[in-house]
Amino acid sequence: MSEQLKEDSFQPNARVLPADNYTSTDPGVPVKLRIAKEGVASLDPMSVPDLMNRTVRDYPDHPAMVFRNPQKLWQKITYSEYRDRVHKMAKVFIKLGLEPHHTVGVLAFNSPEWFVSELAAIHAGGIITGVYTTNSAESVRHVLESSRANIVVVDDAKQMEKIHSIKSQLPHLKAVIQTTAPYAPYVRREDGYYRWSELEEMNTDGEEEEFSERLANIAVNRCCCLVYTSGTVGNPKGVMLSHDSLTWDSYTIGKRLDQIQYGQEVLVSFLPLSHVAAQMVDIFLSMQFACTVYFADKDAMKGTLLSTLQEARPTRLVGVPRVYEKIQEKMMAVGAQSGTAKKLVAGWAKSVTLQHHTNAMEGKPTNSIQYRLVRRFLLSKVKDALGLSRCMTLVTAAAPMDPETKKYFMSLDMPIMEAFGMSETSGAHSLTAPDSYNFATIGKTLGGCETKIDKPDERGHGEICMRGRHILMGYIGEKEKTAEAIDEEGWLHSGDVGYVDEQGFVYITGRIKELIITAGGENIPPVHVENLVKNELMQVSSAFLVGDKRKFLTMLVSLKTVVDLSSGEPKDELAPETIVWLKGLGVEYTKLSQIHAAGPCPKVLQAIQEGIDRANKKAISNAQKIQKFALLPVDFSVPGGELGPTLKVKRNVVAAKYKDIIEKFYA
Repeated sequence: MSEQLKEDSFQPNARVLPADNYTSTDPGVPVKLRIAKEGVASLDPMSVPDLMNRTVRDYPDHPAMVFRNPQKLWQKITYSEYRDRVHKMAKVFIKLGLEPHHTVGVLAFNSPEWFVSELAAIHAGGIITGVYTTNSAESVRHVLESSRANIVVVDDAKQMEKIHSIKSQLPHLKAVIQTTAPYAPYVRREDGYYRWSELEEMNTDGEEEEFSERLANIAVNRCCCLVYTSGTVGNPKGVMLSHDSLTWDSYTIGKRLDQIQYGQEVLVSFLPLSHVAAQMVDIFLSMQFACTVYFADKDAMKGTLLSTLQEARPTRLVGVPRVYEKIQEKMMAVGAQSGTAKKLVAGWAKSVTLQHHTNAMEGKPTNSIQYRLVRRFLLSKVKDALGLSRCMTLVTAAAPMDPETKKYFMSLDMPIMEAFGMSETSGAHSLTAPDSYNFATIGKTLGGCETKIDKPDERGHGEICMRGRHILMGYIGEKEKTAEAIDEEGWLHSGDVGYVDEQGFVYITGRIKELIITAGGENIPPVHVENLVKNELMQVSSAFLVGDKRKFLTMLVSLKTVVDLSSGEPKDELAPETIVWLKGLGVEYTKLSQIHAAGPCPKVLQAIQEGIDRANKKAISNAQKIQKFALLPVDFSVPGGELGPTLKVKRNVVAAKYKDIIEKFYA
């Protein structure tokens, strides 16, 4: 099936309204589309309902979603059943009061109800917006108020309580829906609180005509989705994405993937759907290529993901760096307990495999008998144990990945592709692929997208700017911030510093807002320095570089501990690999508090200092060497506020939380 976007536009809904500008901050106002004269950017635009109709036409009985029912058994929903559920819930939303260009907010973990809510809101002429389940009630209120939410869907009583506490402050809100039991005691229809199950049975015959009219009025160049930025500085901004941005970007991303097959791909949904990467892949790319999506358990990020992978056996996997790091840590811990012979064989197998892929990247011969034997008899067992025996593509997104982690997975015959994008680019803008891979690049620009380096220095380094059909319409209600982000020529300014080489590979070397600029004027990318330390000290969970406007660099360090699976909070109990490391230092500790009890333990501090000394030897310059460090009493976490929903460090939060310790460095 080739170029189906061009061949199969469903004319009843493929409307492009006249527009004066490429940007807008009003979700009801259409924008111009950057449709090119040739290539992938010239494809006819398609609405989200068009995309669903095409997939249902071609794959009506193919499984769209697979989830665990209340009896913990896997249950399938076909694409035809998927559309039926979407149409039903779209009419329900209209009956409950969803107005055109207003929002359905979802505050829930990934589930079929999340998918159905998104597409039902869009089919009803409304807008979808996700809200992170880790958000406080006040930050939830900001999102729902600024997006003019008419309806909110939550999954459990904990999230329902957030809405209940702020409902009186939300003038547009008409209905709140809880999807799973046990229900909050105040969930009563007469008070505007509903159970999802009762809505599935609701009579919507009276909404049929209105639903048909709204479908017919959908325009591909108007907003259908709001994705809120992380809000590390000020309130989160609502990124307005059009039908065209979502359907087009999902197509061009899929075309970069190696031999993607319509109706044959299997994905696992576990990253927060409030994040643009998860929404783009799990909902839109899956519908674009008729994929089957398995839903992981609610505590997937806390340890149960592996069992889902083993059962689903995905053909493609998208994760944030921390997901892959956790897999690596677990495998290294298991490997450390192996006998000498097994360690030697494993080490040889990984070196053979890494050399094979390195040769491939350098254009050297790769027809190695050793590699074929290792791949067939050893690495196939590793992949099978991880549930990745069918996985053709591993992708990392949302944050930079340490090259050492990439090398580790490559040595297991599982190269990890790097995706780069933003909420403002509907998902990916560049992506590595088998023919465009190395450890440092974020790949080549996707087909039909444009990249330029703004104000390059003598080395060609400058701000990475992007343009194309995938770029946001604007920030809802934020004219000034929209103008700051998108210049008059339509270039989105990313805030990332980097360059493009002669072959078209894009590289990120820092971030304008996150670069540490020392008192001596040195520009230092903190992630690079932090990774140097973590590579020398595998027992270190978080390393946080400090030094902006200071005379020298310092660092906050935390050790790996066990994580509470129910809350996500780090426990006092040390991780097994940390305990083994401590025994090697001659100390018998099993809890973090024991290390700190004596102020903290000199042997531990000495070992960390030695690791930092080794990292300093690899520093690019003396200005990038760490002069002092402090061992923190607790690791970073989402509940603690130091990490965002995709496990990126909130640098301003950490700096404020440990202000006293930081000031002592420079006293």
